[in-house]
Amino acid sequence: QVQLVEFGGGLVQPGGSLRLSCAASGGTFSSYVMGWFRQAPGKEREFVAAITGSGGSTLYANSTKGRFTISRDNAKNSVYLQTNSLKPEDTAVYYCAARRGVITYSAPTLYNAWGQGTQVTVSS
Repeated sequence: QVQLVEFGGGLVQPGGSLRLSCAASGGTFSSYVMGWFRQAPGKEREFVAAITGSGGSTLYANSTKGRFTISRDNAKNSVYLQTNSLKPEDTAVYYCAARRGVITYSAPTLYNAWGQGTQVTVSS
């Protein structure tokens, strides 16, 4: 099974940007659909974005479309989330997840492997 580790979170002012990274090991990285999810205190885990194994297709949540960009580099076994125009409501622990398949599903239960999460805090 693939193992995932996220990094790149931190404290940022409203309107700022962060680039989150997720490094994978084990399995064949290009065979996995990769997703980003987030979870704020007291809330359910929420879909953010997903990308197919080749990088040819992406899916975004309405709340992040136009501000966030998901990408991957299969040579580096990594997936990224560029977060721009950050708002306080973006504050959450951000997780990357992997699913063997070809469909960019948004449901967390359809992903099989998860990282430990990285904290993003948007505050002035």
